[in-house]
Order: sequence, then structure tokens, then C-alpha cells
Amino acid sequence: MRALRAVPRTVRLLCFGIFFNAVVSFTFVYLFVYLTGPRGLGVAQAGVISGVGGIGLVAGNFTGGSFGDRYGHRRALLAGAVVSGALLSVLGLLPTAALYAALPLAQYASGVVRAANSALVAVSVPEGSRRQGFAVMRFASNAGFTVGPPLGALAAAQWSYGWLFAADGLGTLLFAAYAARVLPARAAAHTRPSYDPGAPGLWRELRARPAVLVLLAAIVCVDLVYRQQYSTLPVFLADHGLDAHVYGWLIAINGGVILCLELPAAHALRRRAPLSIVGCGLLLVGLGYAMLIPGASIGWAVALMVSLTLGEILYKTTATAYVADQAPAHAQGRFQSLYAGASISGQVLAPPLGGALYTAAPGLLWPVCAALAGLAGLAVLRARGLRTPLTGGDARPAHETGSPRRATAG
Repeated sequence: MRALRAVPRTVRLLCFGIFFNAVVSFTFVYLFVYLTGPRGLGVAQAGVISGVGGIGLVAGNFTGGSFGDRYGHRRALLAGAVVSGALLSVLGLLPTAALYAALPLAQYASGVVRAANSALVAVSVPEGSRRQGFAVMRFASNAGFTVGPPLGALAAAQWSYGWLFAADGLGTLLFAAYAARVLPARAAAHTRPSYDPGAPGLWRELRARPAVLVLLAAIVCVDLVYRQQYSTLPVFLADHGLDAHVYGWLIAINGGVILCLELPAAHALRRRAPLSIVGCGLLLVGLGYAMLIPGASIGWAVALMVSLTLGEILYKTTATAYVADQAPAHAQGRFQSLYAGASISGQVLAPPLGGALYTAAPGLLWPVCAALAGLAGLAVLRARGLRTPLTGGDARPAHETGSPRRATAG
């Protein structure tokens, strides 16, 4: 496949490790079930423990890139994977009180790994091919998450949930060992720290790139909307007589369409202006949720998921690559951290905010979601006219060139 040929061998090997790590990432999927089941905790207490874990994950995404900029992205990845793997390996053995500290720390380290993975792709993929590189990374991660949960369910039924966390931790440690092998320790851009005390600060670099700021704000808004599919959507469907089997098939549609279309779409659209693609993707997310306004039926639910998935295919890979293309060399990790944090912020924000609105005014949830995603898409489309740093002899705004510079780590 052409998209794969444009991606360096080191990145393809790293993505294989990401696939394996995603397969064994059981903690996120089964934590709440484990806490309210074998642990015997109440829903409220389990929600608090899961919530602080989610906060740790988001914090790791937002701040992990700074470690890579200062110490090298390879070191950040290995350190985060070792800490996360070690804690997850013993999670099932810890007393409940210890989970309040161990889980957010483990999830924080996982967030650092996620940010480091993105930064490694950004600094390793040649100019003009980053969209394909990030599409390959997302393909590996989505494929792993497609395979992993069914395997986890079988393992939990055969043994216990404690074994799932042990497998998650040991798998993460194996991923660290594998990454140490496939990412060269010397003479590679991703191993050299890019920290420069004399370089402009992060906020100054962001202010020089107003389109990036608009994009990050839009991603936070749309992720709040996008992740309603994992919180209020199944409740809405159940309230309208559509059971868990329907919801399961909808999630399967999402994963199947992404695995089939995301890589070809990234390659086919690689020369299109990135913000135009991202803006259209966000509008499709809004359109998907607007389809639920008339009410729930299998037809409208399938239409929602198709529109939502097509929007995800358009915006997620392209937005990640755009932020990497706009980042200065000394802040590549921090730029990727900002995007990684924004792109997962809905994991913390979506359940409480969507749940509160659905409880107070059920009929308003989907119109608000559609409007919020639509406004985010229009803001990104409008941001195409904002001035951003130019490169070389190119007189066009950098966001219209697709890949204005090759980001290195130092």
C-alpha cells in the first residue's frame, strides 16, 4: 500500500508495538466493571476512582511531550511505559485505598506514552508524509482495540479480572522492551533532546500560530461531543427500546469503517489543505448527532455512526499531522502533548456534562451536540485565513502547504 511505503520502517515497527500494546490495554475497558463487581465497590466510589484515573491520563497527555523535548522522546516513551506497566501489573493486588494514588499515576504514565508515540511519529516521518504516518499509527491502535476487548472478556470469564490488569501491565513492559529495541539509542532524531533554553516559550510559539490555537479549542469542543457515543448514547438508545446488542453493532460499524477507510483516505487527501479537511470532518460529527434529533431508530442510529465515523476519519489524522507540521523543532513534543490532551479531554468532560444535560433536558442534548460540533467546524474553516509562520520561499500560509517544515528533535 502506498500509504505504508511513505512511512519509515522504524515508524512501522513502532506501530506494530502500539498495536500489541492496544490489544492488552484492558484496564480502561474493564476497570469500572471490576470495581463494581469483584471489588464490591458502590457505583459512586467506583466512579470517583475511575475519574481520578481519567484525570491522570489527560494530564499525562497534556504534559508528557515536555519530557520528550527536554530528555528525548525515546526516553520519555520508555520511562512512561515502565512506570505504567509496573503499576498496572500489581493493580489487582493493591488495597482499595491505594488505587486512589496508583491508578492516576499509572494513567498519567500512559498519557506520557501516548504523547511520546505521537511525537516520535512527528519527528521520524519525512516532510509531506505525516498524515500517512499518523494514519498508520491510528490504524495500529484501532486494530488493537478492536481485538483486545473480546479477548479480555474471554480471559475474565476464564480466570479473573485481576489477570487482565496483570496482562495489561506485563504487555506494557514488553512494549517498552520492544520499543527500546526498534528505536535506535544513538544517532537518531527521536533520541536527542530538543530543549533550547534560548528558544521562544510555548505560549509565544502558539500566539504566532493562531490557527493552531483555534484548532486546539475546536478539538476540545468536538471531543466533548464525539465521546457522547460512549456515555449518553447507549443510555439514549436503551431509553428508546434499542438494547445493548444494537449499541455493540454500532461500535463495530465505527471500528470497521475506520480500519477499512482511514489509511486510503489519508493517502488520497494528502495534498489537500489540512484545515479544510479537519473543518469538514467536524461538521460531519455535528451532522451525525443532528440525526438523532427526530428520535431513535435503527436507521437513524446507523446514519449517526456512519457520519460520525467519516468525520473522525477526516479530522483526527489530519489534525494531528497539522499540529506536527506547525510545531517548531524545539517544541514538537509539547505541541503534540497539547493536541493529545485536547483530543482525549472528552474522556473526562463528556460523561458528567452530557449526563447532566440529558438528565435535566433530554431533548436538548443532541441539538446542543450538533451545534457545538458545527460551530467548531466552522471556526476551523474560518481559521484557514489566519496568518501562520512561513517557510523557505513559500509565500502561502503554512497551513495551506500541508507540511511546512521537517520537525526534528534537536
